[in-house]
Amino acid sequence: MSEAMSAEFDTVAEWTAEVARDLGPEFFIPAGCRGSGNPAALDWLVDELELGQGESLLDCGAGVGGPAAFAEQRRAVTPVLVDPEGGACRAARSLFGFPATRASASQLPFGDAVFDAAWSLGVLCTMPDQAGLLAELRRVTRAPGRLGLVVFLAEAELSPQDQPEGNHFPTEESLQQLLSAAELTVVRRRRTADLPEIPAEWQSKVDAVEHALRRRHGHEEAWRLSEEQSDEMGRLLGDGRVTGHVLSLRHG
Repeated sequence: MSEAMSAEFDTVAEWTAEVARDLGPEFFIPAGCRGSGNPAALDWLVDELELGQGESLLDCGAGVGGPAAFAEQRRAVTPVLVDPEGGACRAARSLFGFPATRASASQLPFGDAVFDAAWSLGVLCTMPDQAGLLAELRRVTRAPGRLGLVVFLAEAELSPQDQPEGNHFPTEESLQQLLSAAELTVVRRRRTADLPEIPAEWQSKVDAVEHALRRRHGHEEAWRLSEEQSDEMGRLLGDGRVTGHVLSLRHG
C-alpha cells in the first residue's frame, strides 16, 4: 500500500478513533464512516441485502468500522471486519468491539461459504487485484450470495497521474468484465449522486470530528497526505471524471 494510503487508512484511522472516544459514543458511527459516503448508501445496502437479525456480515476493507456498526444498529447483524491496515483494525476494535482481522481483501482468512452476506465499500478502486477481491467475496458467502459494493468508476480511462496515489478506478466496461468473471449478477444499483443528502445531524458530527483531527494533527505529515488524497478524490467526483455507484449483487 502506498505511503499516502497508509497515512489515510492506518495512522489517521487510529487518530479518528481517539477523537471519537473523546467526543462521545454518539460520534462513533459518523466518525467510523468518514470516507464511506452518504449514510443513505448504507441504508440502501442494508435493505437491498435483506440483512436479518443474527446474520453474519463480513465488512471487507472495513476501515474504522462505522458501516458495520451502522448495519448492526439497523438490523442486529453480527459483523466481522477485515482490513489490511493494523491501525484501522485497532481503531475498529476500540470503538465497536467487533472482531477485526488484518488481511488482504484478495486473500481472506476464512473458509468457503461462512458468511450470510458481505460488503466492500469504496475498496475495489484501491486494489491492484480487483478480480481477487470479487472472487474472495463470492467464495466466503453462502448462496444466494448477498454482496454489496460501493464502487468508484472512471468515466474514461485515467492515467496513474490523474488518480489519487494507489487508486485504480475501473471503467463501466472493466467493472462488467470483473463481475462476469466472478460470476456475480447485479440485482440493483444506484448512483451515489442520486441518493438523499447526508442528514444535517450526521454531518455536524462528521464536521466536529474533522475539526478535532485538524486541530490535533494538522501539522503532521500523515494528515497532509490524507487530505491530499481526499482533495484529489473530491476534484475527480466534482468534475464528473469519477462517479460513485452502489451495487447489490448475488451469486449461486
